[in-house]
Amino acid sequence: MDDSRTASCKSCIKVYLCSNPEDSVVERRALRENVFPRLREHCRHTYGLDFKVRGFSIMCITGPDQQTRQKLLQACRESSDGPYLVALVGAQYGAVCLPAQVEVAEFHRLLQVCQRVGISTRALEKAYLRDENTIPPSFCLQRQTHIHTQLHPDKQVRRNHQVHTHTHAHAHTHAHTHTHTRAHTYTHIPLDTDLRFALENCPRRDIKRCLVYVNKISNGRGQSEGADQPPKEPNVIPHLPQALSDDSLLSQLCDHFLPSLVTSCQLLVYTTTSECDPRHGYTPARRRSYAEGLCQQLYSDLLALIDSSVAMGMGKSVSSPHSDDALTREQAEQEELCSLYSCLYDNDRPEEEEVRSYLEQRDTQHPLVVVGGPCTGKTVLLAHCAQQVDGVRSWLSDMDPVVIIQFTSLSVNLSPRHLLSSLCHQIAHRYNRNPEPSSRDPNPTLPQLRHNLSSLLSLCPTPKQPLVLILDGLDQAWTVSGPQTIKCLPSPLPPNIKLMLSISPTRTNTLHTLELHFPQSSSAVFGVSGCCVSVELGPMEGRGCVRMLAALLEGSGRRVTSGQQGVMNMALISCPLTLYARLLHRHASLWTSGTHQKHKVTDETLPVGVHSSITVFLVHLEEKHGLVLVSRALSYVTLSRTGLTEAELSDLLSSDDAVLAGYVSASEPPPSKFRVPEVEVERLLLDLKGFLVKRSVAGSHVLFWVSRHFGLVVCERYLSSWEMREEMHTAMADYFNGRWAYGRAKPLVISQNTGLNQPGPVPDTARMKKYIDRQPLGQPYVFNSKPSSSSSSPSSEHVRVNLRKLLELPYHLKESGRLEELVRGLMMSLEFHQAMLRAGLLGHLVTLLEDWEREGASQLIFPRERALLACILRDSACLLWNSPMELSMVMKVRLLPFLGLCPELEGYAEEVTQGIKKRGSGLGVVLSPAPSTVPSTQCLFPEARQCAVTDAAGTVSGTVVVIQSDGSALVWRGREAEELKLSCEPALRFVSVRGSGTFILLSTQCNTQLLWDVTGTTCFQDVLSLGQESNSDQHSSTIVEGFLMCDDRMCVWWKGLSYVSVSEVSTSRHLTRLQCQNTVRSVSFPPTGQFVYCGQEKGTVSIFDTSRGTLTAICSSPSESSVISVILSEDEREMACVDSRGHVLLWCVATKTDPKLLKECCSGSSHFEFINTDLSEESCILLVCKTQEIILWDTCDWEQWDHFRAPQGKAFSQALLAQDGQLILASLEACPSVLVWRMTTGQCVLSLDAGSPSQPLSLLKMDSVLSVVTQNGHLTTWDSDVICAAAMIPRTGAGVREVVLEPMGERFYVLDGSEILWRWRLQTGSPETHFLHDDPVEKLCLSPDGSHLVSLSGEDVYVWRSDTGQNLHRIHGSRATEVLITSNGHIGVCVSQHGLSRVWKLASGAVVCNIHLYLADAQVSPESTFLLGRRHGDLLAVSLWSGTVSKRFSCSERYERSTVVAFRTLPEHPDFVIVMAASGSVYTWKVTEETVCRQFLLPQMFLCQPQVFHMSSDGSFALLSTDDDLITLLDLPNARLCRVKAQGPVLKVCLDDSGRYAVYICHPPAQDNGCACDLHTKPLLAVVRLADGGRLGRLCLCKTPTALAVSEELCVYVGFQDGSVGVYSISDITGRGGAVRERIQGIGRERPCQCDSEPVRWLPLATPSITWPKSSAEMT
Repeated sequence: MDDSRTASCKSCIKVYLCSNPEDSVVERRALRENVFPRLREHCRHTYGLDFKVRGFSIMCITGPDQQTRQKLLQACRESSDGPYLVALVGAQYGAVCLPAQVEVAEFHRLLQVCQRVGISTRALEKAYLRDENTIPPSFCLQRQTHIHTQLHPDKQVRRNHQVHTHTHAHAHTHAHTHTHTRAHTYTHIPLDTDLRFALENCPRRDIKRCLVYVNKISNGRGQSEGADQPPKEPNVIPHLPQALSDDSLLSQLCDHFLPSLVTSCQLLVYTTTSECDPRHGYTPARRRSYAEGLCQQLYSDLLALIDSSVAMGMGKSVSSPHSDDALTREQAEQEELCSLYSCLYDNDRPEEEEVRSYLEQRDTQHPLVVVGGPCTGKTVLLAHCAQQVDGVRSWLSDMDPVVIIQFTSLSVNLSPRHLLSSLCHQIAHRYNRNPEPSSRDPNPTLPQLRHNLSSLLSLCPTPKQPLVLILDGLDQAWTVSGPQTIKCLPSPLPPNIKLMLSISPTRTNTLHTLELHFPQSSSAVFGVSGCCVSVELGPMEGRGCVRMLAALLEGSGRRVTSGQQGVMNMALISCPLTLYARLLHRHASLWTSGTHQKHKVTDETLPVGVHSSITVFLVHLEEKHGLVLVSRALSYVTLSRTGLTEAELSDLLSSDDAVLAGYVSASEPPPSKFRVPEVEVERLLLDLKGFLVKRSVAGSHVLFWVSRHFGLVVCERYLSSWEMREEMHTAMADYFNGRWAYGRAKPLVISQNTGLNQPGPVPDTARMKKYIDRQPLGQPYVFNSKPSSSSSSPSSEHVRVNLRKLLELPYHLKESGRLEELVRGLMMSLEFHQAMLRAGLLGHLVTLLEDWEREGASQLIFPRERALLACILRDSACLLWNSPMELSMVMKVRLLPFLGLCPELEGYAEEVTQGIKKRGSGLGVVLSPAPSTVPSTQCLFPEARQCAVTDAAGTVSGTVVVIQSDGSALVWRGREAEELKLSCEPALRFVSVRGSGTFILLSTQCNTQLLWDVTGTTCFQDVLSLGQESNSDQHSSTIVEGFLMCDDRMCVWWKGLSYVSVSEVSTSRHLTRLQCQNTVRSVSFPPTGQFVYCGQEKGTVSIFDTSRGTLTAICSSPSESSVISVILSEDEREMACVDSRGHVLLWCVATKTDPKLLKECCSGSSHFEFINTDLSEESCILLVCKTQEIILWDTCDWEQWDHFRAPQGKAFSQALLAQDGQLILASLEACPSVLVWRMTTGQCVLSLDAGSPSQPLSLLKMDSVLSVVTQNGHLTTWDSDVICAAAMIPRTGAGVREVVLEPMGERFYVLDGSEILWRWRLQTGSPETHFLHDDPVEKLCLSPDGSHLVSLSGEDVYVWRSDTGQNLHRIHGSRATEVLITSNGHIGVCVSQHGLSRVWKLASGAVVCNIHLYLADAQVSPESTFLLGRRHGDLLAVSLWSGTVSKRFSCSERYERSTVVAFRTLPEHPDFVIVMAASGSVYTWKVTEETVCRQFLLPQMFLCQPQVFHMSSDGSFALLSTDDDLITLLDLPNARLCRVKAQGPVLKVCLDDSGRYAVYICHPPAQDNGCACDLHTKPLLAVVRLADGGRLGRLCLCKTPTALAVSEELCVYVGFQDGSVGVYSISDITGRGGAVRERIQGIGRERPCQCDSEPVRWLPLATPSITWPKSSAEMT
């Protein structure tokens, strides 16, 4: 089969290197070591193409024959996407090669000519053997095994070859009857012959893809002598005619043939004349000098040809970042496979008509199944039928059918979910329909996919455009579950759908599933087998195989003798399979009609059967190419996940020590750079052509076995031991990981005495290690990544993803047992994740993280870290689908808050930080705020949409069982749910489920209880007889209330019944029945197992001795409230009984027969309905949940510890304790979320989204997992530690209103509108101090050195020392609305709007002066001289020493009638003030001299907004206004206006103090897909560089911001509505403050627990220490 039919486009640069091997050793070695590796990397990184060179091996004396060379050259011409020929013509013409085949008549004429001229024909007759199997009969050159002869050429072999060649050439010189063409064949060297074959009669466009380099030598005496030349043998024929001399032939080539093509076709020929010293000739030094120049020129020329030929068309094939492209790419690959397999359909099969009849039938609701044994051609038949429908359209010509064929065993991903996802995508794409919203889930569940597929199949196909769905190989793939996939298909099939499958008859499980899934149709159709149309595909007829074999032989120019034909006919009768016929053709192609015994073909020598024929074929390859090369090459191909490209195979063989050793000479030191000769690999692939074919996988053409049986034989022959398989998987993992790339030499152990080519062990003393650069391809994740100058992320248009590495590396790491490297290096690597997203493999990545355990790697480490990453990726899929470069931003927002919980992900976080450093700019996270969401895993039961969930239970291992209203039960493990079905008739209907430890107890409608240990097999034990009387009618409607396990004993109690059953589980033996006085409500079964405590209605507790089955005591409560929980102390000496009122009765039960009431604890409220209890033994806390309150009891002294009221208008439906009692989780009626309260503060810190608008039915606490089951069938699971990490992130008691920064940046203060002023420490990321006030804090001001702070609370001003927390002064009577501190830190200013503004001393509180005028927007001048502010449209400067107005700025007195709307002092220019007028005028006012300069007039549309106006300290930039998504700035030095366009409407904006950056918060742009997640709806934080408008970075805040500030160290502080604070660093400079640097280095460290280290509380003075008197105006 021609491989060119399998490739839809060229995917490589393949160059044929043509030269005289004896005259180009130095040049070829220089090109191989210096030029070709550079070109390989250039093509791979720039265009994603492989660069390969074909030609003679440097060490090869006898190269390929002419036919092989022409095949190689033709392959280069057809498959190269650029230059395909490079010729090196030197000063030596070289030796003529013998032809491989000479026709009989021509050979006889040669002999006659030789005899006539007196030349001995003995050599020719010995070299050639007559072969009647050729067409026409010919004399063929006898084959000689070439293995290793290139390393140790015998001189006699050289001499014999030379004798044969010269004899042949001399004979043809005298054969005047021959044509010129035939004579040319025998008298020209391979270089000459190949050049003429490549260039003669060649289109001009192809000739322009060729390069020829001619090296002429002048005065070259001795040019053949040198260290780099092979030894030259003396000429055995002393004289040849002048017409055939080397010089004349070389001149004819260089001076006539090549120049003619330069003139006519613009062939590019470089001619160099080397002038040599006549005394020394062409020395090795001059040759090396020429080689260096050749390398430079050839590299430049090939680079130009490659770029000009390829660059224009490569833009179309650049990997798109959209995830749909992965499925679209796979769809094209499947269609290509269909074309490939259809080409193998050589003989018509009668079964073809059966398939056609099925397709032409109307309204069939059952599938067609092609059933056949191995190698019967099921795949080929289905591919051919698909081509008849969709290709040539000879079938169903009156319709426009859509044909979708899936070769499941050849898919990149073999899971059933991927198969169904691919089918849904192809159907939606072919019918031009939008996919279902749930199809955007990166890792959908099988129920979701089944629903999507059923919906598409019912809506898309029409009578005019029916769907033909073909699934091949469901039973062949290693991990595809055929039955599981079949169950997801709709049954019966919807109208206008034809489904065809191929199944082996030995796969009884798959066939049985098919019969059960598709019930028998009522229509009478041919070949119905139970439920489906069955087509039995058996072996071919013998005559058909004979005809096929004859056609194959004729096509290859071979035939067989009559005796051989008879043997083949018998073999084909015994094995009439098409694959066997093709293998037999390969064997027959090697047969000759010689009389030697080894040439005879008999029944014994001919292999019968496919596997034996493959084995014989491999033996032939071993004899021809060597065992090591063949075994390793075929093993690498077989062990690959998706196949190997030719370049990858060549690299792997070169990196294989066993293979490379065969090409290293023991007598000469190996070169430092060395590879397996490309021609050796090419020869092997030529012999495998037709069996090892090419197909497209992820944009590359890979080699794969056309039949899986080749892989089976290869595994059996070469890979029988697991050690060998692991070794080769390790080598492939090293290769795809790039371990030996980029010049890293790999050691090779060689022998100094015998060499590696000698058999037998080599003594250790004779071994030496040599490091050799094998020059494999580099394996980066991304090729040609070019960061955009205006963005913080690389541009996807210049990115090409290394898909080969992404597909192969994880597989080989797993198979080689390197699981830690797999997890750490890939699964927890940002670079790997980024590449997977760019390649559109988000679903594959999530599957890799979540479901690898199901693929046999359950021993993988770090399950929590992988689960967290998978949850984040899935929750962010809506953004990452189309914006994969936002992954870094997503991880900054959603991963960093949990690094303390998952320290193993610190490396991942470090990669995020390193990405900012590589780009040179960005927005990093210094302090993560509390997350808006907690990563979760959600699962939807589609069946539950019709039936509500009525009950649910879980086990400590995480298994969840739910009961639906129709009586069905669903079991959830991981993300997959399956219905619980038992093999019994009639089917059981369940009414309730309970869980305890690892056990599940199910109650049925027929009053049966089934016990299931989820840690073992799905084995259910009927426990009805263990506790109930069979003849009791009163039990007909009872269900289990609860059960407890203790070792092998189980206690069960039922709703409404007054007894407890004790049984032995292992023996199903009933032990005793404990009869109580009243209905049992709760049971305690302590670990000792001797006593059982039964809480009942009417306030009684019965104590039973289980060893005797007797009642020992009864405890009664006078209140007669039902005992709903019985809690025993660890020593069983005390018993606490919780009743339905929430009250607790404590009993002493040290004496079991005489319990005593110790005390009764009342909760205070008893009229609320009881819901549930939960106990935390670690923290000694008991939670009692009622409809309107939650009560917490301290179980150590049984005192009420705290209680929580339900939110107004709400009622609790369930509550649990989490994390050792640190958190309370509760669900509310008519609320779809689960709320989380922090125990110590009573603050609601989280709202967990249950993923459904329906109310949660059950909260299940299982080990370290919290699961929520909703009434409509949603199940959501969280990691309890992740919930705790999110809940414990520090936050204030209310939303942040303002963030005030200390000058040094080590601490900052937060105002939240409460009486508490919070001081946070940046290094720890948490509050360290609380400054308490009597009233809510309104204003805060820090002294410049940070030593004092002044706060305004109510009518009092508080002065604090920041280091000690001492409240120095509490000043009453200020009536201030603003507080200020001068730059020297000595004076404070209280600005009052309705009274006196006072200037006072910070140390003593003494008033310096009073200011009677109110100044709006008051500011203290940088030199602490004036208080500046606006009054009545003017700007006043009031003296801080006298309180009088010293300076005045008025617009109306100068240039215009306008008012001052805004102003700013300039700390770096203390004498100047920038003034903004309402008219748009901008003034510079020098206060000290009272001089004014009008800078310019702003346009009317750009007038200043006073509430937004802000200015840098040096006056370079001013922030003027915001208008929707536009920010207007004023560049004062350059007198220009600048506008920054945000992504959405601007909420907050500010400048940094230096005036280099603008920081803003804006709403995100509207989304077309309607996504309502936090990433698409919550505000964005962005930073813009003002010098050039470049965007440094952005972050999604994921919740509502309420405050914004920027420090001098370029840290951005954002306060949020939930009370948390985020700190982000602007990375665009080299300097950073110490506190920030320490905090950045500490990212990932666990935060200190807020429960153990509460902030220090500083109390205020109880009463004011200073009272300022009121003025007369204030008193009036």
